[in-house]
Amino acid sequence: MKQIAAYILTPIFWGIFWLLLLLFHPIQVITNYLWGYRVRNRCVDFLNFLLLKNLWLIGSRVRFQGFEKLPSDRPLIIVANHQSTLDISPVVWGFRRHHPKFIAKIELARGIPSISYNLKHGGSALIDRSKRAQSIKEIIKLGRYIEKEKYAACIFPEGTRSRDGRVKTFQSAGIAALLRAAPSALVVPFVIDGNYQLVARGHFPLALGIPLTYSVLDPIEPAGKDAEEVTELAEAAIKAALKQ
Repeated sequence: MKQIAAYILTPIFWGIFWLLLLLFHPIQVITNYLWGYRVRNRCVDFLNFLLLKNLWLIGSRVRFQGFEKLPSDRPLIIVANHQSTLDISPVVWGFRRHHPKFIAKIELARGIPSISYNLKHGGSALIDRSKRAQSIKEIIKLGRYIEKEKYAACIFPEGTRSRDGRVKTFQSAGIAALLRAAPSALVVPFVIDGNYQLVARGHFPLALGIPLTYSVLDPIEPAGKDAEEVTELAEAAIKAALKQ
């Protein structure tokens, strides 16, 4: 019975998902043109709130925890594990007060309603993975931006999604570039738990009734530590929280 429900509810879930992206694309364009970054960014926050609420349709209950640990007067470097394409919304909504930006593949900057526009106009770093110099340049530019504005940058240092939920080895290059450009930033390990189970069988059908938890762990003060040490500490904290 649950399997039948999954085949019925999954198309509805994705239909609503894409409808929201299509609906909010012109809203972003108009608000950005008329009122600029602040109003457009609030629209992006609300879009991601609705995308999270859509998970209720497939029986998932979402829990956020640990956000009271975050300061409001420093830039943040969010270091998160990566489980699925659905990882973005919890970052955007959970860290909304910190205006999170992303390090994303340059290919994502075109062809995806709402998402591509937000990446191009929201201050994120768009990198070409085949061009290391370009990637580092864009990450440093992002680091300087969050340093100036006291915003947050999110990085998935595994590089690719973990399909079984096992955390892969973190790479330190991106974190090192961000720390050089944003020396006052606080590093925040962020645990995404459950998203990989949603797509255990791919994007169709989705698994039903998966509990999803998004947790801020104790921040890491990078002062006096090199990027490799900070990266290892973040990786170890996330693995421990996931009991790996």
